[in-house]
Amino acid sequence: MPEESNQSGSSDKDFLATFARGLDVIKSFDAESPSMTLTDLAKKNGLSRASARRFLLTLQKLGYVSNDDKHFKLTAKILDLGYSYLSSLNFTEIITPYMEGVAHQLRESCSANVLDGQDIVYIARIPRRGLIHINLQIGARLPAYATSSGRVLLSGLPTERLETFIKDTSFEALTPSTMGPEELYIELQNVKQQGYAIVDQELELGMRAVAVPVYDRRKQVRFAMNVSTHVSSHSVEQIKDEFVPVMQEAAQKMSDVLP
Repeated sequence: MPEESNQSGSSDKDFLATFARGLDVIKSFDAESPSMTLTDLAKKNGLSRASARRFLLTLQKLGYVSNDDKHFKLTAKILDLGYSYLSSLNFTEIITPYMEGVAHQLRESCSANVLDGQDIVYIARIPRRGLIHINLQIGARLPAYATSSGRVLLSGLPTERLETFIKDTSFEALTPSTMGPEELYIELQNVKQQGYAIVDQELELGMRAVAVPVYDRRKQVRFAMNVSTHVSSHSVEQIKDEFVPVMQEAAQKMSDVLP
């Protein structure tokens, strides 16, 4: 059957075959194939390399697909369309139990976040019992520069990409403590060295947050795990001494089971 044919039947003139094949390309990223080369994707979807390349480059320009060393994968922006991204990584089965353990042990909210453009995107969240954060559900966005998860994820970027991020970011003083670009660049070097990030009332007055990286089996940062607390509950030193070890232990356990 030709690649651009109408798979629903030739009588349906309103069916857009090209659009349908594009959706098939998106859905072909799954638990068995979270990332693929151009050749792999073409073979899986029954496409020529030329057609597969057009689909991938279009999705990449729209921000739904990224390319890392000739391997393509979905970005968090796909959450705007649905839950294909979450399904491909099987977060419900793999991440949630460990996050629930962290939230229970620390008695605070626990979240998982990825970097998308200038923001972090919430891909999983265990709220603190009795507290509901309407603006922090799955798919919610926050500025990466002022969040602990954002700093963990930014600290893992190559120098050129990090410099581009800082250049393209509009830094807003969300609180009197919010760092500017020069301070942030220095802080990210510390984060990279120590393996965690703490943000003290930079995003919102009264809130402290800490994040650690979670790696996959290829030793690449898959996402950041974050815990937030109120300033009246824990000092920065308590967060370092009590929160970080618990979170790093959970992160290691997740890394051991992530594909």
